[in-house]
Parts: sequence; structure tokens; C-alpha cells
Amino acid sequence: MADFNKISEMLQKGKAKDVEALVKQAADEGVPPGDILGKGLIAGMSIVGDKFKKNQVYVPEVLIAARAMHAGLKVLEPLLAKAGVKPLGVVAVGTVKNDLHDIGKNLVIMMLKGAGFQVIDLGIDVPAEKFVKAAQDGAQVLGLSALLTTTMPQMKSVVDACKSANVKAKIMIGGAPVTQAYCDEIGAQGYAPDAASAVDVAKKLLVA
Repeated sequence: MADFNKISEMLQKGKAKDVEALVKQAADEGVPPGDILGKGLIAGMSIVGDKFKKNQVYVPEVLIAARAMHAGLKVLEPLLAKAGVKPLGVVAVGTVKNDLHDIGKNLVIMMLKGAGFQVIDLGIDVPAEKFVKAAQDGAQVLGLSALLTTTMPQMKSVVDACKSANVKAKIMIGGAPVTQAYCDEIGAQGYAPDAASAVDVAKKLLVA
């Protein structure tokens, strides 16, 4: 029978090959893919996220765990689609225009995927129109990242562009210089101080 704890444990240790093998084994045994995802991969990644919030693990460990999670997801994704398992929601994430930093963005994407979201990676240096287009194409939440004080105003441009285009997607923002006060000031709906918190914020925004 599938050992969900073992999947979770190997994911936390970043053992990509073991995670892939265990997920494949569970799938071959006929365990529902939604269970493997929820009780194995998501369970493991949420422990990593929790430790990251408490500064018990750091970015390198999170990246290694996320790589292991991807190895498991690679096996699961076609099975989840076939079984009709729906993602928690669709989030489009990008670093705003004129900002070329992507480590924070990539961490957020990994955390969101690890929590069961479908994530669209818009990349770096993303203009406001591209965020609007993602919302028009079905993204329910837009995640905006900025690492420079000089690029933070681009976040307001995205909020304004979304209002003008009358799109319904909720906007969450984050990055080193970004604060809750700035989020309130520009009219974004959510602020995440770190990648692990982005998951909680995205979940709240989906039901808001």
C-alpha cells in the first residue's frame, strides 16, 4: 500500500529520484492520484513551507524539496488530468516590468504548485498588458514580484491596467521592498511577505 509518509519524508529531504519512484509505485498500485498528491506531495511541501516561514530551513533546502516535488508531479499530472482532479485555482506569477529578478518568483511558483495550484509562469520583466491577458485567459489570482524599489511602481500600473480592463482576477504582491502598506496604497488585494505565505494569501483570495 502507498506510504504517503515516506513520499512526504523523501520530498522534505529533496530526494527527487525516490519521490518519483514512490509516486510511480503508488500510482501502479491503483492509489487515486488525488490522494498521492494531497497526502504525499502537498503534505510534504507544506511542512517545508512551514519550516521556511519559521526560518528552520532556507532557500536552498526549499529549492531541493521543490525539485523533488516536481519529479513526483511529472508522474502525477497526466493521471490527475485523466481522473478529473481539479487544481485549487489558477495563479499567474511574474516579476514586474524592468525587473529581472526571478528567484523569489520561482520560489512562489514552487510553493503554489506544491499546494495544488495550477501556475502560469509569466517570467521576468512582465508588462502590465501581459498580466491583464493572463487574467482574461482564466487566471484567478495574479502574483506580482518586485525586488527593486525602482520597479515597485510597476505594480500600481498592473493594478490600474486590470481595473481599466475590468478583469476580475485578484492581485497579490511581494518582494524584498514591498510592504502591506504599499499593497493597501496601490489597491492590490493581498501581500505575501515570503514564498510560503503566498500560498495562504492565494487561498484566501480565491474565496474572498
